[in-house]
Amino acid sequence: MILYGLKNCDTCRKAMKSLPDARFCDIRTEGIPDPVLQAAHKQFGADLINTRSTTWRNLEASEKERDALELLSDHPALMKRPLIEQDGQLFLSWSKDVEMALLG
Repeated sequence: MILYGLKNCDTCRKAMKSLPDARFCDIRTEGIPDPVLQAAHKQFGADLINTRSTTWRNLEASEKERDALELLSDHPALMKRPLIEQDGQLFLSWSKDVEMALLG
């Protein structure tokens, strides 16, 4: 299991605490592998971008209109977090549904 997120994100910390065996991948320093990012974009679409983030609010209007995958490559902090990959299956955020799916 791999958890993609930011080390200073409270939601990512909660998820890591509940998933101690997961490998943490800091998206600012390590990035997200292109195949994983493309699969996540295909599965979650516009939900993959956190439009409530400070990073999003600080973008120019022209930047916000760019392709989502390019935008996430340039600004990884725009991704909703965490993105969790387990056995080829992707989960986005740390909601009760995701928690139940991963912990039973």
